[in-house]
Amino acid sequence: MPLSECRAEEQTSMSSIPSDVRSQMMRSIRKSNTAPELSVRKLLRDIGVRYRLHARDLPGSPDIVLRQKHKAIFVHGCFWHQHPGCKLAKRPSARPEYWLPKLIHNQERDRLALAALADLMWSVLVVWECELNDPELLRTKLKRFVCADRR
Repeated sequence: MPLSECRAEEQTSMSSIPSDVRSQMMRSIRKSNTAPELSVRKLLRDIGVRYRLHARDLPGSPDIVLRQKHKAIFVHGCFWHQHPGCKLAKRPSARPEYWLPKLIHNQERDRLALAALADLMWSVLVVWECELNDPELLRTKLKRFVCADRR
């Protein structure tokens, strides 16, 4: 088999996956209790922080809420929320007419939620999925956020 054919077989894109399988894959992506969110929650428990989850009464339904301190934490996936400068935030080349508006809408929704929480005098921290690669640095960031005085 020529080398060019081997390389072509190695490259699998989302477009080569049957639509019913791709739909099942997309449905399996969780909205809450994701692996990054569970990791952040574990770090918070380890440093002795008590929190509530998914406050639907607050703008953007923050993933983690410290009500008495008026602090909220969002745990964002780098792809879904397009983390600026992150290699995990690569925009898909397949079906950009579908993906680009969706990703832009996610970013706009995030911006509005952060602004609304700021208007309500809440402090907000966004933890990005890629930050979980350095748990000690993230632990320090969480401690600083939790211990800092409100604005």
